[in-house]
Parts: sequence; C-alpha cells; structure tokens
Amino acid sequence: MQKEVTLKNASGLHARPASLFVAEASKFSSDVFVEVDGKRVNAKSILGLLTLGIPQGKTITIITEGSDEEAALNTLTKMIEDGFGE
Repeated sequence: MQKEVTLKNASGLHARPASLFVAEASKFSSDVFVEVDGKRVNAKSILGLLTLGIPQGKTITIITEGSDEEAALNTLTKMIEDGFGE
C-alpha cells in the first residue's frame, strides 16, 4: 500500500520528527519505506530518513508492505498530517 502526504510541520523531517517517525514505524512488522524525488529509504532507519533532508511543504510517499500494512500506513500518515505535534 502507499499514500502521498505533505509535510506540514515548520522544520520538515528533521531529527526530532524523524526519530518519532522511526519509532512508530518500528512498531509494525510490515516493511515501511519513504520515497521522495525518486529516492526510497527504509522508514525504520533514522539515518536513511535524515539523508533525504525533507523540508516543510514537500510531498512524500509512504509505502508499506506486510501483514499490518494498512494500520502502519494509516498511523504514519496521520502522524505527518498532524505535524508531529509541533
């Protein structure tokens, strides 16, 4: 499954929101990826996410594959749509 979502929080996907995203993604058994500008990284890897340098307003694609892919996709999408509480 996959869904496009736009980062709303002011600082984009910097260290704090990236660490929250990785922690949440790691709760699921499904594989989780983030893709932006043709680059795909494992969303359970903090270094992978940070190397993307995703700024505010950028649209990313969240991709989930596995037994709990729908729950993972819904949870992670909501997290981004809510701006990581910032």
